[in-house]
Amino acid sequence: MNDTVLDRLYQTIVSRRGTDPQQSYTASLFARGHAHVARKVGEEAMETVIAAVEEDPKAIVSESADLLFHLLVLLADHGLKPEDVFAELERREGTSGVTEKASRSR
Repeated sequence: MNDTVLDRLYQTIVSRRGTDPQQSYTASLFARGHAHVARKVGEEAMETVIAAVEEDPKAIVSESADLLFHLLVLLADHGLKPEDVFAELERREGTSGVTEKASRSR
């Protein structure tokens, strides 16, 4: 990893797996299972959308941070890494969004 803030956060998240859910919010997310983690991502996404619709820059930043955190938990919960997402973004780089989306519809 490149040791970005996302990399460090992801490593912290992974290190919380299997620890005491009473002592770690992240551990409590893992303990509650895949569906709970997925719902949290959806909840944070909706809060980010609301902040954007309300045009509240401070709230957009705060909610986006929450969304990124929970998305990293979701990735870790499924044995995936941010690099997996980055590789997919690199694969799509230079491809029109319309073309890329059409390729998934088939």
